[in-house]
Amino acid sequence: MMFGVVGVFISTAIIATGCRYLFPRFHLKSLTMQDYLAIGTIFSATDSVCTLQVLNQDETPLLYSLVFGEGVVNDATTVVLFRAVQKFGFDQMNISTAWRILLDFLYLFSTSTILGVIIGLLSAYIIKTLYFGRHSTDREISLMALMAYLSYMLAELFYLSGILTVFFCGIVMSHYTWHNVTESSRVTSRHTFATMSFIAETFIFLYVGMDVLDVDKWKLAKRSAVWPISGILIFLTLVGRAAFAFPLSAILNHVRRTPATHINCRRQIIIWWAGLMRGAVSIALAFQQFTSFGDTRNPDYATMICSTVTVVVFTTVVFGLLSKPLIKCLLPEHLRILHGSNSDPSSPKELRPVDLEISLLSGQTGGSSLLRRSSLSMLLQDPTAAVHDLWRKFDDCYMRPIFGGRGFAQNCPGSPR
Repeated sequence: MMFGVVGVFISTAIIATGCRYLFPRFHLKSLTMQDYLAIGTIFSATDSVCTLQVLNQDETPLLYSLVFGEGVVNDATTVVLFRAVQKFGFDQMNISTAWRILLDFLYLFSTSTILGVIIGLLSAYIIKTLYFGRHSTDREISLMALMAYLSYMLAELFYLSGILTVFFCGIVMSHYTWHNVTESSRVTSRHTFATMSFIAETFIFLYVGMDVLDVDKWKLAKRSAVWPISGILIFLTLVGRAAFAFPLSAILNHVRRTPATHINCRRQIIIWWAGLMRGAVSIALAFQQFTSFGDTRNPDYATMICSTVTVVVFTTVVFGLLSKPLIKCLLPEHLRILHGSNSDPSSPKELRPVDLEISLLSGQTGGSSLLRRSSLSMLLQDPTAAVHDLWRKFDDCYMRPIFGGRGFAQNCPGSPR
């Protein structure tokens, strides 16, 4: 959340400020302050797929979780912030405008989140309770897909953030709904949605490749300005990423001083590098800002589209190809967390030392001293573990009996059945 929310605001401010003072030198005079803020948002959207393909979740669980978690939260935050910027028309940036954007961002974020959670809980209750949705793989998967799509459609109907709504709906469905369906439905849905995701992502990159060859946009654009503007955007991306990745890591290390959650210098560099690639979200937001139905007659807007495509292709190809050697250099084999030679592949992951330490810190292991401490003591000594412990108790006693979930057991007397 620190990297994916706070980091987006820091990166957007740096990129927008740099563009505001550098782009007029290339005679991009039709760009307004709203366009510059939109550019800052567009190039704050990360695409960490390349890094995640190299990282191993079993060897580096903390680093993988940080990169993956930031990626999904970053996309949602970027789109919501972009919508908030688009909502207001202004020529100059001042305290009042910044305050309005922040309030609108908080409104969109909170309402979209609440809507996604409600639809996710509704899907879990329907599949758990109603007979027509159970014991049929076709019906279960259809209900899951349609309820997720319903959350997106309702968000767009009420002018909220569809991507954020479906994101939190997916979190709730993965926690409750997915565990209420049959085993065959779980396997089928996992492969179905993975295939759909791969096809959608491939289509986006095919679209980017075709747009590189869009002769009309390149003819309309100021071609002498495309390359220096692309270089400026890449430089500002590097600076904006470093401006929050390293300071926020230092703050997190100061707040949580446990070895299991420490982000050392090597990990910080990988986190910084993982967010340098730009992809589908940047392309989509750029087209929404600078084109009308994929077309534009403004030379400055055409220049920004060509520059965005150039940055996406360059960062994906160059930075993506350098990800594997960089990670191997920073994380050699002897520094990674590996299983012992006598470990059983089928043994639960909770038995690993690092995961056991994390579970103890989170209050997940029954019988630990952490669970026997008073709530006030836990809250003062480890707020994260205290909140997590309270949530797990509430979830087991009240939520799972109604909405189902993984490994549900009736541990709380008097809980509704």
